Amino acid sequence: MSVEYYRKHLIDLRAQVATEREAKKRDNERYAGYIKSASSTSSKASYRKQKIDHAKSHDLRIESLKRQIESAKEALARERERAKKK
Repeated sequence: MSVEYYRKHLIDLRAQVATEREAKKRDNERYAGYIKSASSTSSKASYRKQKIDHAKSHDLRIESLKRQIESAKEALARERERAKKK
């Protein structure tokens, strides 16, 4: 693959991380509203659990994307070395 491919891939991955962070923020705000407006303690507890679960899901996705970014950086470095040798 080319150096340009890896550069574009890194840009796309970083954009996905930013999008995922925004999604996490929106979800947290939405669940905070649900918790505030819930009438029973059981529904509040349920919303709290859902909020935690969704936040964890977003965190795992962000970590996965970070690992992909590191992998793409390494691949880009290898491709640059390969291009120098030619």
